[in-house]
Amino acid sequence: MDRTILHIDLNNFFASVECKENPDLADKYVAVCGSIEDRHGVVLAKNQKAKNMGVKTGMTISEAEKVCPDIVFVQAHHDKYTVWSKKIKALYLEYTDRMESFGIDEAWLDVTRKGDIKQGKIIADEIRERVKKNFGMTVSVGVSFNKVFAKLGSDLKKPDGTTVIGRDNYKTTIWKLPVNMLLFVGHSTFDKFQRIGINTIGDLAKTDYKYVSKYLGKTGENLWIYANGKDEDPVLKEAETEDIKSVGNSITCYRDLVNEDDVAVMFSSLCETVSERLVKYDIGKATTLSIVVRDGKLNWITRQCKLSRPSVLSEDFFKAAMELFRENYNWNETVRSLGVSVSDFVGEEQMALGEESDYEKKIKLMEVVGSIRGKYGDASLKRGFAFKDKRLSKEGERNGESLPSRHDKG
Repeated sequence: MDRTILHIDLNNFFASVECKENPDLADKYVAVCGSIEDRHGVVLAKNQKAKNMGVKTGMTISEAEKVCPDIVFVQAHHDKYTVWSKKIKALYLEYTDRMESFGIDEAWLDVTRKGDIKQGKIIADEIRERVKKNFGMTVSVGVSFNKVFAKLGSDLKKPDGTTVIGRDNYKTTIWKLPVNMLLFVGHSTFDKFQRIGINTIGDLAKTDYKYVSKYLGKTGENLWIYANGKDEDPVLKEAETEDIKSVGNSITCYRDLVNEDDVAVMFSSLCETVSERLVKYDIGKATTLSIVVRDGKLNWITRQCKLSRPSVLSEDFFKAAMELFRENYNWNETVRSLGVSVSDFVGEEQMALGEESDYEKKIKLMEVVGSIRGKYGDASLKRGFAFKDKRLSKEGERNGESLPSRHDKG
C-alpha cells in the first residue's frame, strides 16, 4: 500500500514571526537581515509583500532598497524563531508521531494510518487552516506517496496552498519542472546535468540509470530514483532522531568576506562555539569536520574531511576548516556565508603518552576560557586575529545558528 506523506513548509517564516510579534509591520514590506547596523547587511528572509516586489534572499540592503524603496529592515532573532517552530510542530504531532523536521521551518509527516492520499489532502488543508487560526501564519503543503515528491509539492503553491502529487499525475506535474527543483540537486549538480542535456526532472527520469550512475556516481543513482518516484526513505519518529548526529554553526556574514584573513576570523568564532557545545552536551569527540561556503553569487560548496585525531578542541576544528577552504575555494567570488559542523562522534580512546596530557591541558584551558566568557561575556577573551574585524567575530558568536542536529540530511 502506498504511503501518505505530507511535507509542510512555513511560508516566509522569519519574516512572519517578526510581523506576528510586531503588528505595526503587518502591512509593510519587510526583510529580515543578519545585520542592519550598517549598509552591508544581507537579506535572510522577506515577507510576501516584499517578495512580490522582487526582494530575494541573499540581496544586500542596498540591492533590496533598489527594487523596493519602502522596505523595512528587521534584525534577525533566531531564538524567537526556534520557540515559534516548536509551538507549531507540536500541532503537527497531534496527527502522527512520525514527524521528521527538515530545518527550523519544514517537516515531513507520515499520516498513512489516517488514510490514503485523498485523506492526506484533507489533513493538509486542516493543518493549513489551524496554523493560520492559531498562529497567524501560513504554510504550504505537499501531499504524495514519498518524501521527495511531497517536498516538491510544497514548493509549487506558495503561499498557503496544498499540492497533491499521486501515482496518476506525478509525470505530468513533476517531469516538466527544471531538474534543480529536485531535492538535493545543487548548483554544481545542475551544471553537470545541463552539460549532458538533462534540463528537466523528466529528462533525468528517462535517462539510462547506468549512464547516470557512471556520470555522477551514488549521487546520480539517488537522484534518478527520486525522479522516478521510487524514493522509499521513511519519515522518522521524533524518538528515532534523538541521537545527536552533528553539531554545527553557520552564519550569513554582515558583509562579504574578501580575503583569507576574513575567513579565518569567521571560522575561528564558528569553531569555538561548536567546540563549546560539544563539551557542554558531553557528546563525545568528533572525527569528521564539514564546511559549507556560499559565495557572492549564492553558489554553495560543501566539503568534509577526517580530523587528524578525535577531538573537541576548536583549534583542531579551525585548522581542518582552513585547510579544506584553501584546497577548495578559488576566490573567483567573495564569500557571503560560512558554516562548520562536526560529526561521527566517539567516546574516550587511548592516546599516545604525552599527547593525552597535552590534550587534557587544552581541555582544561578551554573550560577556564568558557567559564570566564560565561561570567564576563564572549568579548572578554578572544584570539588575537579576531581583533582584525571585531564585528565579524561578534557576528559568529551572537548570530550563528548553533545547534546539535539530531538528523543529518547529508
